[in-house]
Amino acid sequence: MVKVLFVCMGNICRSPTAQGVFSKVLREQGLEDRVSVDSAGTHAYHIGKAPDDRALEAAARRDIDLSVQRARQVEIGDFTHHDYILAMDRDNLDILRALCPSDLGGRIGLFMDFAPEWKEREVPDPYWGGQRGFERVLDMVEAASRGLLGHIQAHHLRAHGGDAARLPRQAEKHDGENNDARLGEEAGLEQRLGTRLWDSIRRLSSSSR
Repeated sequence: MVKVLFVCMGNICRSPTAQGVFSKVLREQGLEDRVSVDSAGTHAYHIGKAPDDRALEAAARRDIDLSVQRARQVEIGDFTHHDYILAMDRDNLDILRALCPSDLGGRIGLFMDFAPEWKEREVPDPYWGGQRGFERVLDMVEAASRGLLGHIQAHHLRAHGGDAARLPRQAEKHDGENNDARLGEEAGLEQRLGTRLWDSIRRLSSSSR
């Protein structure tokens, strides 16, 4: 079983949309029993809540049901449990890399790296915008889902198991960084997120290792 986790900030807009779209793609290909899908947020703002109403409505217009999903926060166990941990944008990618055990960093990447036909490498947060933003998120996620499925089929679902999976080159750009570079990234994250929020994220990391 190949396990995929989609990650955004609050797990009520982008990542549940990605979970719903990719689940539909898997059903259409008859692969639900070979690939599992989940989503989570890096922040605890909306734990236990259903996806945003606008995300629900936009997805429903494309015959995608998000209503059973409930928001949760990323846990340290996600890094060992999932084969693909795909962030919607670089800020959430950086948080994931800061939390992730160093030997599992190759599982993390940007979801849009699986849609090279799109110039954008980040799925924009539609939360503060109108309905068009949610439609655009769906367009981007559908394209990346097709690319992700192709990658999984090539590396995991061959008759004899295939080669070891590697994320697209763009998603690997941080691999092999030394500790000084990692510390520099974490300092930048603390500055952007604020000390209080960053401390809570680090507590999640240290208490679960």
